[in-house]
Amino acid sequence: MTGTLDRRAAMATLMQGRDDDLLVVPGLGSTTWDLAAAGDNDRNFYLWGAMGGAAMIGLGLALAQPKKRVAVITGDGEMLMGMGALATIGLQRPANLAVIVFDNGVYGETGGQPSHTGAGVDLVTVARCCGFSTCLEVADLADLADLAARLQDLNGLLFARVAIGPEEPPRVLPERDGAVLKRRFRAALGLAP
Repeated sequence: MTGTLDRRAAMATLMQGRDDDLLVVPGLGSTTWDLAAAGDNDRNFYLWGAMGGAAMIGLGLALAQPKKRVAVITGDGEMLMGMGALATIGLQRPANLAVIVFDNGVYGETGGQPSHTGAGVDLVTVARCCGFSTCLEVADLADLADLAARLQDLNGLLFARVAIGPEEPPRVLPERDGAVLKRRFRAALGLAP
């Protein structure tokens, strides 16, 4: 599978004009580094060592914070690992949740082996069958701009697959201490530590 969008630029586009009501849960590795490169924010809930958990953490946030918009932005490898989360999310149907998968068709964190999406597994169809009301294929800049606009005015459960290239830009590592991340995230939401 050959991606058509630069992943770091795609993340920057999605975060452009971000307001305080958007909470973002990136998956492990690339999406975390790209989100940090787009600008660290107290409303980013970075995961370290929670492979496959981004979508379920996003669901929990969406249910607990119904007046906030929640974007899970993860890679194809993590989404494949946590694919059962799509069924649970589809049953809950929070209108304030977007699950966005940056798909390059390889397991980038373990050496670039072909992933199941590279062999034909269609995550958009899976999400649609799980009950996501809006399912998008994002393959060019116009599609990406549309997704960015939808993210700013999220009104209904959304799934998007963003076709990205396999390039590996330099890593931008955010805070790694889980306790610090939890406290700053809670403080950004006005919750007690």
